[in-house]
Amino acid sequence: RRRITGGDGTKLRPEERNRKVVSPQRSRWRNQLRCQRFKGAVLSDEEVYNEAAMEAFPVYNKSHMICLEMPSRAGDVIVSSYSEIAENEYIDPRTAQVAIVDHVKQICTKVRPANDEELPSLYIEEYRNALDAEIQRYVSESYPKGISAVNCVKGKDTEGPGSDFEFVVIITAMRLSPQNFCNGSWRSVWNIDFQDESQVLDIKGKLQVGAHYFEEGNVELDAKKDFQDSTIFQSADDCAIAIANIIRHHETEYLAALEVAYSKLPDNTFKDLRRKLPVTRTLFPWQNTLQFSLTREVEKELGLGK
Repeated sequence: RRRITGGDGTKLRPEERNRKVVSPQRSRWRNQLRCQRFKGAVLSDEEVYNEAAMEAFPVYNKSHMICLEMPSRAGDVIVSSYSEIAENEYIDPRTAQVAIVDHVKQICTKVRPANDEELPSLYIEEYRNALDAEIQRYVSESYPKGISAVNCVKGKDTEGPGSDFEFVVIITAMRLSPQNFCNGSWRSVWNIDFQDESQVLDIKGKLQVGAHYFEEGNVELDAKKDFQDSTIFQSADDCAIAIANIIRHHETEYLAALEVAYSKLPDNTFKDLRRKLPVTRTLFPWQNTLQFSLTREVEKELGLGK
């Protein structure tokens, strides 16, 4: 049977009337079937699966900055592009150790001491260590399960004043609770550029917050925010305190903004998700929602009213 009107009541053009109509449910079944066939074909070929896994897992682990425990409880290492010194090797500057990572299993297989070429100079380490201590203090106060790291990504061989160098502060925290149908993560990356000539520290930050609720539905949050700030070039301890305070200020402010946004979801965001002019051609009276009662309407239809 040919359609002469669309779902919104508008008339279809002659060339549109002969198109075969596929229900959304049937379309989903077809897509699921295609995915199952593709998955079966990949998993049945171990070589293809291993090749795909070896390529995909490192990308995922580094982008999500997962934290892995090193053997013998030697510490934790954050898997990221900033700590990567070779394929499957990631340095933990706090313990001066290099972790060899199995990306597919998401474990550290072994640990080795970092050599001198992989570590910063004493001058750089003084600034890095002071900042690491302040960031650790902030993370322990603000994130119950947070992990942090401070990596030198430029100028690590600088022996004294007169040259620029750059640190990257990584803060990551995850809370996984699949038994309660929810997971969440916090990732922040702060680039601190120490400019010796201008005696200025240029600070750029990027925050990413994710949340996933999947109880009787599927709701996901993926919020991102960029920041920029600066402070003056001082001693190692003074620079560390100033940088940590700036990071604390911006992250606390952003978290407060998220909480305010959540409190307005029922009154603003959810309303905007509804069609302004539904099929009935009548606007929903948000100012007087009490006149609608699903229970009352059902009782009326079933003749259950008193």
